[in-house]
Amino acid sequence: MRDAKSYCAVLLDDNNRKPVARLHFNGITAKYVSTFDGKAETKHLISDLTDIYKLSSQILAQLKQLEGVGETA
Repeated sequence: MRDAKSYCAVLLDDNNRKPVARLHFNGITAKYVSTFDGKAETKHLISDLTDIYKLSSQILAQLKQLEGVGETA
């Protein structure tokens, strides 16, 4: 996990080229979690921290893609 000025990055193997998610919790009224599909980033508005559980399938899919699960060499 790496903290930046506008978000906190959740990274695989502490590698900034392997983002799993971004936590945008700096706003006073709005909180966002960014998920990735490949390199495409999608921001999801959350009203409560437990809303992150609703994004578990997108987060797990990104982890599998970054780890190369299911790829053939």
